[in-house]
Amino acid sequence: MSTIFQTSVLEQALLQVRQRVYEYLASPEYSDRFLPRDIRDAAYSYLNIGGKSLRPAVLLFCCGAVGGDVERALPAAAAVEVYHTWTLIHDDIIDRDSKRRGNPTVHEQFRNKAVKEYGYVEGDAQHYGLSVGILTGDLQQGWATHLLCELYQKQALDPAVVLHLISELKMNVQCTLVEGEMLDIRYAKQPVESLSEQLIVEMLWKKTGVLYEFAGRSGAMIGLGTSDANHELVMALSAFASRCGTAFQLQDDILGIVGNEELLGKPVGSDIREGKRTTIVYYALKEANERQRVKLLSIPGNEQATGEDIAQAVDLLRELGGVERTRDLARLYVTEAMTYLDIVPSSRYKELLSIWAEYMVEREF
Repeated sequence: MSTIFQTSVLEQALLQVRQRVYEYLASPEYSDRFLPRDIRDAAYSYLNIGGKSLRPAVLLFCCGAVGGDVERALPAAAAVEVYHTWTLIHDDIIDRDSKRRGNPTVHEQFRNKAVKEYGYVEGDAQHYGLSVGILTGDLQQGWATHLLCELYQKQALDPAVVLHLISELKMNVQCTLVEGEMLDIRYAKQPVESLSEQLIVEMLWKKTGVLYEFAGRSGAMIGLGTSDANHELVMALSAFASRCGTAFQLQDDILGIVGNEELLGKPVGSDIREGKRTTIVYYALKEANERQRVKLLSIPGNEQATGEDIAQAVDLLRELGGVERTRDLARLYVTEAMTYLDIVPSSRYKELLSIWAEYMVEREF
């Protein structure tokens, strides 16, 4: 099967997942509860723009791969998408980003609204935008939990499975994700020499991989109708999705340095300006001579860095092999992930999982 054909097959499958999940979430059953209007608009802001739906897709594909009814898993797929969305809103606040998917971030959108429609002065408008972003994330966490409850309420899934998934999401995933975010913040202010490849990759997994792992595990457990997290298929698909999640974040770091800004919908080089400690920077510094090292250390985290400075840093990260070594590491994680599919029975869904895994490191946005 050609790469172009595989991509086409996956893109069609992702489109179907996205349409089904977003149709589910658009129900007035939910939107009518989100008040006042600014909160409702904020809750749907990123959902209306539309993402890649990679997390709900892997959940549904894993459900189908173990012989389950993917329609029955739809509330969980919707829950994962909503849960992921609140992390984006809060992450944008933490990173002080102004754009997401080519549009204003939630806190920036409502800062603008506060100035233009409500007549707020700038300081109050900024506070309003941040407040809307924080509260919207809080609402979406509750919404995601409610959607998981619908696995029992609407799909009659065994309550033991539902309780297991809710407990897993609200304690294990959330604690791990928050830890990863905290480490990301702290690492940005630490000397790169104090870190290691292992520490950086563990941080990336905690920020990103853990939710992918949950999606894979959830899909398998729903499909099998089991609350046994040690079932061999549940463990295999959890490990598969987990490693693909790490590869996704490594590729994200690459795109943040050398990606197409129009495709990404956010400024390329912002990770450098924010001083993000990526494997790209780590690898490059290991190969740098003293002059290159001084230059590289002077730019990341420097808010006064010019566009020319950022461009020079990007050139050095490429030249010193940081980008290519990170790309190799991402591919290694996908190769390892594929081995966990060996025990999964052949099916259209297993094939989609294989293509999905390759897409994680081949995507351009």
